[in-house]
Amino acid sequence: MKCFVGLGNPGKQYEHTRHNIGFMAIDRFAQKWGASSFQNKCKGQLAEVRVNGTKAYLLKPMTYMNLSGESIRAFMDFYKFDVSDLVLLYDDMDTAFGSIRLRYQGSAGGHNGIKSAIAHAGTSTFNRIRIGINRPAPGYSIVDYVLANFSKAETAELPVLLDKTCDAMEHCLTEPFEKTMAVFNGS
Repeated sequence: MKCFVGLGNPGKQYEHTRHNIGFMAIDRFAQKWGASSFQNKCKGQLAEVRVNGTKAYLLKPMTYMNLSGESIRAFMDFYKFDVSDLVLLYDDMDTAFGSIRLRYQGSAGGHNGIKSAIAHAGTSTFNRIRIGINRPAPGYSIVDYVLANFSKAETAELPVLLDKTCDAMEHCLTEPFEKTMAVFNGS
C-alpha cells in the first residue's frame, strides 16, 4: 500500500499555479480511479482509492507548501505508515515542463515543501515524482513564477503531463520504485 502526497497550497487563488501541480496530479489520479471523496484528516485532504485491487491513499496537505511536513507526519503517525511507502509529487524547476523525474532520495533543492517533508519525516530518503515546470527567465522572481498560473500553451499540455504522472503512480503500486524510475525517467 502507498500514500501519494501531492504538494501545493490550499485556496482558489493558488488552484492553477505551477506550485500546485502536485495537487493537480492527485486530483487527476483520484478522478481516474474513482477515489472516495476527500475528507479533512491529518491536516490535509485525504482520500482512498483502489487501483486494480491495490489500495492507496491520496493526501493533499492543507498546511500550505512550507509546512507540508506537518500533514505528512500526522498521516504517518495516525496510519502507522513507514516513510518508504510514501510517494511525494511536486513541482520541479530543474525538470523541463512536460517531463517527470523520479528519485528516492536527495536534498530539498531549495523546495520549501520538501524541506518541511525532510524535517518531519526525519530523512531525505523517500520516493519522489518531480513534475517539470521549467525555470523562470533570468531576473524573474522565483516566488512570483511558481505562484503564477501556467501559460496558455502550458495549460494546453497539462493533461498529457498529468496523465504521464498518473501512469508512473500506477506503475509504482505494483513494481519496485527503482523499476518505475527506469521506465519513467527521461519521459
